[in-house]
Amino acid sequence: MNVFQNSGKKLLLIVQDLGLVIIAIATIVAIQAEVRAMIDVRTVTLADLLLLFIYLEVLSMVAIYLESGQLPIRIPLYIAIVALARYLILDMKSMETWRMLAVAGAASMMALTVLVIRYGHVRYPYKKDEQ
Repeated sequence: MNVFQNSGKKLLLIVQDLGLVIIAIATIVAIQAEVRAMIDVRTVTLADLLLLFIYLEVLSMVAIYLESGQLPIRIPLYIAIVALARYLILDMKSMETWRMLAVAGAASMMALTVLVIRYGHVRYPYKKDEQ
């Protein structure tokens, strides 16, 4: 039974790594398309830069996961915060006040969540982090 479990785990790791490589390739293609669009219109906006930042964070997340096998929860939170900021920047003029406050509140809540997670990690480290 152990042989089948080990084979199953190895297969899942291979599929997982393949999925991460596909995500990385798709992100690189998206970066290339965004840069091409900026070159075509000959202008770079803050929304473009924030989108590129989101893409770089996704690549960073994939690299960390491939290297360590672990995904720090802070990285998706950072991506979400930047995505919300980008949404605010792009649609602020057409947003109703309550929606703008809700998006800003959600971003603030995520930032607070990052602080709580960081504090918890420093104050109560995992046992393997102590070694």
